Amino acid sequence: MSLTALEARLVDRFGRVHDDLRLSITDRCNLRCVYCMTEDQVFRPRDELLTAAEIQRVGAVARALGVRSVRITGGEPLVRADVVDIVAGLAAQGFEDVALTTNGTRLEKLAAPLAEAGLRRVNVSCDSLRPDRFPTIRRRGRLEAVLGAMEAAEAAGLQPVKVNVVLMAGVNDDEVLDFAELARRTGRVVRFIEFMPLDAPGSWRPDHVVPTATVLETIGARWPLEEVRDPADPAPAERFRFADGGGEIGAISSVTRPFCATCNRLRVTADGAVRNCLFSDDERPLRRLLREGASDEQLAGVLVGAVEAKRAGHGIGEPTFIRSRRSMSMIGG
Repeated sequence: MSLTALEARLVDRFGRVHDDLRLSITDRCNLRCVYCMTEDQVFRPRDELLTAAEIQRVGAVARALGVRSVRITGGEPLVRADVVDIVAGLAAQGFEDVALTTNGTRLEKLAAPLAEAGLRRVNVSCDSLRPDRFPTIRRRGRLEAVLGAMEAAEAAGLQPVKVNVVLMAGVNDDEVLDFAELARRTGRVVRFIEFMPLDAPGSWRPDHVVPTATVLETIGARWPLEEVRDPADPAPAERFRFADGGGEIGAISSVTRPFCATCNRLRVTADGAVRNCLFSDDERPLRRLLREGASDEQLAGVLVGAVEAKRAGHGIGEPTFIRSRRSMSMIGG
């Protein structure tokens, strides 16, 4: 069967069309954020990670199957020496959107080359606006460098810059208004993300989660919010604009308000496994097939099979929920 015959087959049993690929290019990171990694995190041997050529092949097959957008993730994708070449190769394949999620520590120098290679947007992770607290959450790095990286991204045309904030009860939840003010002052879209059970230390508990409802109540009491509804947009973030026109925030409520019914994402890990859900351990190997000379049709069959096997939802909070064996950095956010 040709790829043309398979086109637009990435539809699951529930009618969800999967046209967004989250493509991890490394499990390595130069930080050790407490909600993601252990201090002594062990990484995969480099020969177990997909090569640049293998990443391009996976991207091409996904594109032929109707995938319209690709997000490059990690680990920290900018620690990979060939990241600009990887971006250029994917951008040349005709995706409508090529984006990247980064911790920002290396973005300032790479923003312009990435934009020239065809990157369109970046999400920058930043979990505190207090210089003394920032390194306690990340165990590395400087807040000033990440804020400078956001400015460099905007100067390079990588807009809008979205700021990802993982909120943890008793850790940084007292900074909600500070981040809302950042959104108002800079025009960046600050997205508040609920702490998910994907931390390598395995310390996640439900009472560590700061519910989106609490965040919206806190901000709305200071600056009234209006929900932005777009039925055609399957993005995971709920969107809210400030009623006075002062910008926009987002909320990713994977735990308390799951968006599984509209999920359009398919994931490929850095070591070449296809996952149809961030929280599911149902993995289908691509790396072995790639290295054994599989055809594009065989690779497409793996992607199609993964989508067809997708469950209705992730089940967090239900008695049947089982934590993934892999943490976020091993999967790709």
